[in-house]
Amino acid sequence: MKTHRTSSAKRGFTLMELMVAMAITTIIVTVLVSITSIALDTWNRSRSELRASRQAKGMIDIMARDFESLITRRGNSNEWLSAIVDPNLTEIGSDNLKSTNASQLIFFTGATDRYNGQLTYLKDGPDYKKGDLKPGDVSCVAYRLSYDDPIEKSGNFKTFLFKRLLINPAPDKEDKTYPNKDGGGNTFEDLLGKPNLADAFNKYLTNISDSTNFVCENIYQFTLTFHVQVSIPPVPPATATTILNVPVTMGKTNDSFKISGTGIVTKPENTAIAGGRITAVEISTTVISDFGVDQIKRRNFSGNQKAEFLAKNSYQYTKLVQLPGM
Repeated sequence: MKTHRTSSAKRGFTLMELMVAMAITTIIVTVLVSITSIALDTWNRSRSELRASRQAKGMIDIMARDFESLITRRGNSNEWLSAIVDPNLTEIGSDNLKSTNASQLIFFTGATDRYNGQLTYLKDGPDYKKGDLKPGDVSCVAYRLSYDDPIEKSGNFKTFLFKRLLINPAPDKEDKTYPNKDGGGNTFEDLLGKPNLADAFNKYLTNISDSTNFVCENIYQFTLTFHVQVSIPPVPPATATTILNVPVTMGKTNDSFKISGTGIVTKPENTAIAGGRITAVEISTTVISDFGVDQIKRRNFSGNQKAEFLAKNSYQYTKLVQLPGM
C-alpha cells in the first residue's frame, strides 16, 4: 500500500519580517508627510509674498506717478509739499500691534486721473458747455494710513489700509463728494497759495476715510526719504563747488519735511539744506501677510516677539523716484 506525503502548509510572514515592513512603511509615510508639509509651507509663503508684492506695487506705483509730476514754484511764500510725522497717526493699528510710521503726506501734482480721467465736460449746463476742457491741471493729493475694515467701517475684518485723496483743480459739478458748494473739491481756491498746506487741507481730511479713496490693504507702514542736493561753496585754496546728496528720512531723522517757495523747511531745523534742491524720494513700505494680520488680532507681543513676528510675516519693498527740477 502506497503512502502519499502531503506538502507542508504555506509559510506566513514571521514577526521580524512584519516589524521590518512596518518600519519601512513608517519611514516612507514620514518622509512623504514631511515633503508635503514643506511643499505646502513653500506654496503658502510664495502665495503670501506674491499678494504682498501686488499690494506694494499698487501703493508705490500710484505714489510714484504723483511724485513724478510734483509741482513746486520758487519765489513765493506758498507751501507746495508737506510731510508730517503726526504722533496721533502712530496710534494706527490694533491694541496688539500699532504702525511704526504713518506719516501724513500732502503735495501738489499734475495728476492724470483728475476729474476721474474725464478732461472735458460731459453735458450742457448754464455754466459750462459740452466739449469744453475742464479748467486747470494742478491737483492736490494726500496719503494716509488707517486701521479699519476695507468694506464696512464697523466691520470686524480690520487691517492696515492705505488711502489716497485727490482734490480736483476746480469744482466738478457732477461730483458732490467733497465739502464744496459745487462738489469735487477746489485746489485753486482752497489750497494753492497757502502758507500752511496741512492746515488748509484739514477741511478735506474727513473724506479720506471714504471707501472710494482706498488703494490697498495690509500696508503696515511707509517711510519717505527725501534726497536733497546741496551745493557747498569752495573754501580756499579749493576752487570747485562741492555737491552733496543729503538724505532726510521721515520718522527717523525728521518729524516734518516741507517745501515752500523760499526753500526747504524741516523739523528739527536743518539750515544746511534750506536752500537745497530735492532730486528724488525713496518710498519704503512694509506689507503684512493676511496670516499676519489675522494673528495680530489674536496675539499679544512682548519683548522681541514683535520684531520676530514682523520678520516672519511681513515683506519690505523700496523704490527710488526721480523728481522733476525744483
